[in-house]
Amino acid sequence: MLVGGPTASVQLARRLEPAGLADVRRLIGAATDVDGVPPLSEHVSLHLRYGGDAETRNVLVRAPDGSLAGYAHLDVTDEVAGASAELVVHPQQRRRGYGRALVERLLAEAPEGRLRLWAHGEHADAAQLAAALGFTRVRTLLQLRRSLYAPLPAANLPAGTTVRTFEPDRDAADWVALNAAAFAGHPEQGEWTLEDLQRRMREPWFDPAGFFLAERSGRLVGFHWTKVHGGARPSESAGRRDGHGHDPLGEVYVVGVHPQARGAGLGRGLTIVGLAHLRSLGLPAVMLYVEEENTAAIRVYEGLGFTRWDTDVVYRSPERDGPIPPVA
Repeated sequence: MLVGGPTASVQLARRLEPAGLADVRRLIGAATDVDGVPPLSEHVSLHLRYGGDAETRNVLVRAPDGSLAGYAHLDVTDEVAGASAELVVHPQQRRRGYGRALVERLLAEAPEGRLRLWAHGEHADAAQLAAALGFTRVRTLLQLRRSLYAPLPAANLPAGTTVRTFEPDRDAADWVALNAAAFAGHPEQGEWTLEDLQRRMREPWFDPAGFFLAERSGRLVGFHWTKVHGGARPSESAGRRDGHGHDPLGEVYVVGVHPQARGAGLGRGLTIVGLAHLRSLGLPAVMLYVEEENTAAIRVYEGLGFTRWDTDVVYRSPERDGPIPPVA
């Protein structure tokens, strides 16, 4: 039973009404301010902003006074890996059973009770809840950071390679195909569609001047898409502070190389091209995400001065023959 009492409620919605969406955004903001990291991924945040997909399910738990105590986003579209979810509990409502209530409803909604839970920031509370419910840690995503004040090496691109910036009308479809080839088998990135690209192109941070494409013999063979956190368009906001009271931060958003172009240093060269661009904007530092098991990429990034900053974790639900055990 919830500590908040029997009048606390768990609600399911396919799409959120404006009032409910506003509640969720306030909840996300409160959690981000306290935890120092957004509780939901960019992918989920975009779903919220643009209304979500037909299979998206929103789970909301409200305290007895009607305030939003917790929120979870459930995606049931991956029939191979199983449903995935991200959740957040308001900082003032934690340790009252709301997180467990969200997970129980997520398990009930997930096909065959198979569920993957994301925890952004590797918080102890998330690990405790996962362990109490029998979830196991199955994936780790590292956040690395680097100062942009430190010197950068020369890009040294492979012979015959040219680099230019992205042109939306010309390159969108070809980039989607290149991205799919570069990330074939990746649990998220390799599944991007033209619509996924276009959604990000509509975001205020999108700037084609920071989206670099590598060509060889007229074909796209690699790319480095950079991003700036904080402010409006990067070209307009370099050096300004954003609404959260910190300097804008650059990001190595995505670096991809076609399988046939690997092994010649193209990925490293493209990374340096993007870092030089972010430094030219006056940004003090840059971040990136990389799979913990991608040791080859980590070696490249560490060789360029990146160090570990934070961790995101995925937990997988256990096989169950009965009810969820009580939390100790």
